[in-house]
Amino acid sequence: MSELPKAYEPQAVEKKWYAAWLEHSCFHADETSEKEAYSIVIPPPNVTGILHLGHVLNNTIQDILCRRARQQGKEVLWLPGTDHAGIATQTKVEQELREKEGKTRRDIGREAFLERVWDWKEKHGGIIIQQLKRLGCSCDWDRERFTMDDDYSAEVGRVFTELFHEGLIYRGKRMVNWCPVSLTALSDEEVVMQPQKSKLYYMKYELVDSPGEFLEISTTRPETLMGDTAVAVNPKDERFEHLIGKKVRRPFPAAEIEIIADDHVDVEFGTGALKITPAHDKADFEIGQRHELEIIDVLHPDGTVNCPECPDLDGLDRFVARKKAAEKLEQLGLLIRVEEYDNNVGFSERAHVPIEPRISMQWFLKYPCVKETADAVASGEITYRPARWAKTHANWMENIQDWCISRQLWWGHQIPVWYRQEKVGELQAAESLDVSDLEAGDIYVGAETPDDGGNWVRDEDVMDTWFSSWLWPFSTMDEATRAKFYPTTDLVTGPDIIFFWVARMIMAGYRFEQQLPFKNVFFTSIIRDLEGRKMSKSLGNSPDPIDLMDQYGADGLRFGLMRTAPVGTDVRFDEQLVAEGRNFANKLYNACRFRQMATSDAVGRHGLMPSEGLRPYHLDIACKLDALSSNLAKSYADYRFNDVGQQLYDFLWSEFCDKFLEAVKGDLRDTATAEAREVTLAVFDAVMSRYLQLLHPYMPHITEELSVRMAYVAEGEFIMQKVYPAEPLVAGGAESSSRADAVYATAGRMRNLKAEYNVATRKDVKFIIIKSKSWLAEETDVLGLLAGGDVEILDGYDAAKGTPAAVTDVGEVYMPLEGLIDVDAEKARLGKEIAKVEAEVKKCEGKLSNKAFVDRAPTELVDREKERRDEWAQKLKQLEEMRASLG
Repeated sequence: MSELPKAYEPQAVEKKWYAAWLEHSCFHADETSEKEAYSIVIPPPNVTGILHLGHVLNNTIQDILCRRARQQGKEVLWLPGTDHAGIATQTKVEQELREKEGKTRRDIGREAFLERVWDWKEKHGGIIIQQLKRLGCSCDWDRERFTMDDDYSAEVGRVFTELFHEGLIYRGKRMVNWCPVSLTALSDEEVVMQPQKSKLYYMKYELVDSPGEFLEISTTRPETLMGDTAVAVNPKDERFEHLIGKKVRRPFPAAEIEIIADDHVDVEFGTGALKITPAHDKADFEIGQRHELEIIDVLHPDGTVNCPECPDLDGLDRFVARKKAAEKLEQLGLLIRVEEYDNNVGFSERAHVPIEPRISMQWFLKYPCVKETADAVASGEITYRPARWAKTHANWMENIQDWCISRQLWWGHQIPVWYRQEKVGELQAAESLDVSDLEAGDIYVGAETPDDGGNWVRDEDVMDTWFSSWLWPFSTMDEATRAKFYPTTDLVTGPDIIFFWVARMIMAGYRFEQQLPFKNVFFTSIIRDLEGRKMSKSLGNSPDPIDLMDQYGADGLRFGLMRTAPVGTDVRFDEQLVAEGRNFANKLYNACRFRQMATSDAVGRHGLMPSEGLRPYHLDIACKLDALSSNLAKSYADYRFNDVGQQLYDFLWSEFCDKFLEAVKGDLRDTATAEAREVTLAVFDAVMSRYLQLLHPYMPHITEELSVRMAYVAEGEFIMQKVYPAEPLVAGGAESSSRADAVYATAGRMRNLKAEYNVATRKDVKFIIIKSKSWLAEETDVLGLLAGGDVEILDGYDAAKGTPAAVTDVGEVYMPLEGLIDVDAEKARLGKEIAKVEAEVKKCEGKLSNKAFVDRAPTELVDREKERRDEWAQKLKQLEEMRASLG
């Protein structure tokens, strides 16, 4: 053994062991191994991201699964990497360019801008990787990937080309979600709906053929009025039946627009008449397509008004223009009223601003392998945990729409499409573009630049970041690695990206590898604060995980968080739980120090149980360790990580320290025999060595440290690579375990008797037991040690009146009071306690007899008061019985 310092210093220990694991390639996966394979690919964090508690939870679960698999003798690959995060990364670099140089990306050009982005990536990228290492993540860092690596980028280009030639990728002018800050299209999954306090504007358009008569309409967006090309009513709405086909006058810029009938119009919304602006609303666009309406775009890409015919509005921000347009309507006498209106508005997930529906030429993908993907989850071939997310997956698959895969960015995988120089304007303005256009020879689609000597211009757009990420499970692996580790075993991710990533990866797996990409998907919980709010920097309720690790250690953070992460339920984060994780580490450390101080021969036992001299407490703790191992296996199988953590906690704190160590302290005293000492130390080592293995996936650093210090592993061996033994520590032992449980329970009743009579700290207490179990005589030394008094077994006992007694699992226990207490003083003390409790009972009864309180107070408050009254009444009864027993 190597002597343990007096205090545990987690930071130094964690740094030492992580460096040792890296030095000895403990995380490296051998693709030539004959062991059973286990693999996970990390959900790639943004390359410029910073660790937050969501990352801690997600990656701790992955690390637990990987370390657990190694203990089962499997060859483990945990493949790490980072995502280039197109919008997020480009936005940061553009912001820096504006703030430091007052320039835009177009001022310096594409090539120079991308150099800036790569410089930014080298400077700020990789921080999160170092933070994951600090957490203890056992990734195969030799295989770390980045979605903009040359070979990965080539694979993305190959996939685009293949799908284009299959006719699954096409270019078309469609209504898309547009971010006026990032200046790019967004997929539906990148839009977050948020409730908003809006306004509903009621206004009127004059009928052209009936001057002085008006049609009332309502809208939330008067700033797009200049793009109105019709007013729509429901054909079943009798109020407007006579107006269909007539025209109204749009106030500015002045124009006559037709009243049309369309079933889409909700007769209950507003006035029942809807202004139609095909360029700025998805529903309006569809109505416009059905009625062949003109499309008038009155907004620039940045969300400012584009309407030179209205100079007082032209160039204004859309929200400023909204107020200005309402003012103009009011000045013209056309604004009837404005009402408050609650509605849901789509926000850009990255830029956090309302998106704009916008007509734009984009590249789209018709999803491949949709049926296979839906069937894989529905049939259970891929298991979702919690299972409820399978329904969410199914709903999305049933309503799936073509994926807008192009983004108007520069940072990312550029679309591998080239146009003939002389045809650029014509082709880019085309309403659509698909594989049939290849016949013209005016475009080229391929992963490599065309080399026919022609004058080619490449499409400026890049692909959606998720278009590279959907290939992640297999494109990150070379052929040999894929042969061994694909499909992967588990995926751990958040339910918010079921559509972004999970479902798409399943499609890609079936399309390009002809099989599913993973077998199990575990969706993590959302971490909230104690008030139930989501963590955010703006609320100041999101602690920095690095600060927590500095204070409590990585193991303390991991263990504290995992004990509070139930399957399918949001996590309410409390820093006190992390403190408990640190305290738990200290408890474990001190237990091992206690063992070291109890012996002079520095010899580790390597997990061997002695065959002779075992008492019930030895067999009991060994049986409970075996039961723990079995129960943990069941919890792991069900992915109940908080159950695993709680069982590990309860075993060490309650079973091992509070019971076993207290029961065997007599064996470690100077008065004990050498044989008793050796047996107890051997049992300690046998149980602790295995317990450290079971705890290792949750607290890897301290378990490695203690296993080496206690000589539980051979020289040069790591506990993280040690397979957990298949055979149990003991066979049978149920009877001995039952005896130990009876002793522990009885000792607890005896301590309660002492506490009730205010002699809890006295060691001169004597207990008498009658009608005892036949085996109890051999265990009175331990029972007395645990209870804090002497134990005598008698055939019979004539107890004096008032002698405290209890019926226990080992017999009837009496605690004679002679010499322990001053009866008169004790009666006086009890009298004071009774008076206090009587006052509390009276207070409760007073409230409950108050009809106003009972009738008006919330039901839960009244019920709580009744519970308090009953508790105090029970306490009063006990105290009165104790006083009466004293005579």
